[in-house]
Amino acid sequence: MKKLFIIGSTGSIGRQALQVVDNYPAELKVIGLAAKTNIELLEEQIRKYKPLYVSVDDTDKAWILKKKVADLKVTVNGGTESLVEIAQKPDFQILLVATVGFSGFLPTIEAIKKGKTIALANKETLVAGGNIVCRLAKENGATILPVDSEHSAIFQCLQGYKTEAVARLILTASGGPFLGCNHTEMKNITPARALNHPNWKMGNKITIDSATLMNKGLEVIEARWLFNIGYDNIDVVIHPQSIIHSFVEFIDGSQLAQMGFPDMNLPIQYSLSYPERWSGTAKKLHLAKIGRLTFQEPDNENFPCLALAYAAGKIGETMPAVLNAANEIAVEYFLRSKISFLGISTVIEKVMSVHSSMKDFSIDDLLAVDQWARREAAQVIEKRRR
Repeated sequence: MKKLFIIGSTGSIGRQALQVVDNYPAELKVIGLAAKTNIELLEEQIRKYKPLYVSVDDTDKAWILKKKVADLKVTVNGGTESLVEIAQKPDFQILLVATVGFSGFLPTIEAIKKGKTIALANKETLVAGGNIVCRLAKENGATILPVDSEHSAIFQCLQGYKTEAVARLILTASGGPFLGCNHTEMKNITPARALNHPNWKMGNKITIDSATLMNKGLEVIEARWLFNIGYDNIDVVIHPQSIIHSFVEFIDGSQLAQMGFPDMNLPIQYSLSYPERWSGTAKKLHLAKIGRLTFQEPDNENFPCLALAYAAGKIGETMPAVLNAANEIAVEYFLRSKISFLGISTVIEKVMSVHSSMKDFSIDDLLAVDQWARREAAQVIEKRRR
């Protein structure tokens, strides 16, 4: 039986992961759960799955939850420290990082130091600290398994092949809700419109990232670290139907693709069952009924976030961490209607332009850069609003 600690259990990926647990009760057991603030749903999960450990980001809500579940044998604590502490526990083998943002970085690092298997649905951990994460994983014998549908697709296509056989990785993107829109049409985009994704049901932050194509940019940086492939060999293609989740092109010119309906259940399940495949409940694909799959190049002029991510990745060092932090702040302000949709990329570009990238950096340095970039992004936004 595989024992799990799920960070972000009340979010979209976390809830779907628990559905996989429901389907395989003899194979999977929940040992720990962590959430940000949704203690109502978290209490339901605690009573159903009976974990040993629970962490709530909000310390006040952690205290409230502790009293609510006082009748159960579960340890409930609050704050980042409790999350990191659970990540070090010997009681579980797999850490599923399903939270959004840089908050998943520290517990992932601690679990890696313990040689755990990391089922990673958190892009920001590898985007900001890919060099550190991959080095520590190698040193401690930890395994990182991708959960994102695009990276899971590539991972599946690469089974049995060495890196030397790969010519190119091709990440697919739906194009989001504003595919085909021009600059003028995008000036008055509201958060409500941006949150209406045509294919996927996701959390707010990742949905906005999909609309700006920053999500794909973050995935490019993540792919570089997951698969040890240079940026010049990672491409993006717009595929509105979201049926092909990504391609691998090999040195002989052959391409392999992984296909399926836009449903995260399958890649989540594969990350938990690997190296086995379990029978699943995913909707079966009938290409004749779909009839047509289309592809086009990304529009970098009207969606500059993708180009910014490539630029940050190629600069490397601490620049991807700055890109990520500035984006998190810009998206937060956009969702609060404090900046425009087009202002997201403007803020990110401005913060990147004033950052002096560090070549040799520690985890503490990275955390400091992350905080600096957040403050800088907020200051850029407030100056623009005056």
